[in-house]
Amino acid sequence: MTNYEKWTAHRIKEDQRLYDEYGKILEKEHPGKFVAIGPDGQTILGDDDAEILQQAIEKFGSGNFAFTRVGDRTLGRWLVLSV
Repeated sequence: MTNYEKWTAHRIKEDQRLYDEYGKILEKEHPGKFVAIGPDGQTILGDDDAEILQQAIEKFGSGNFAFTRVGDRTLGRWLVLSV
């Protein structure tokens, strides 16, 4: 397993943990909104996915947050390609 594959596997688990801990609570009042969840549980919530993503990169750093639509059954997944 490459370092990238290890990082990706870790990121997938961490994203799910962050959503389970901090995102699920948003499902009742904010279904369909986009959410970025930082490593300490801080959230950025809104309707514009590109805007939320840009704010999250600025606030948490690239690759350092979970990003999904509130209430989606699957969290965004990283694609691992072997070259």
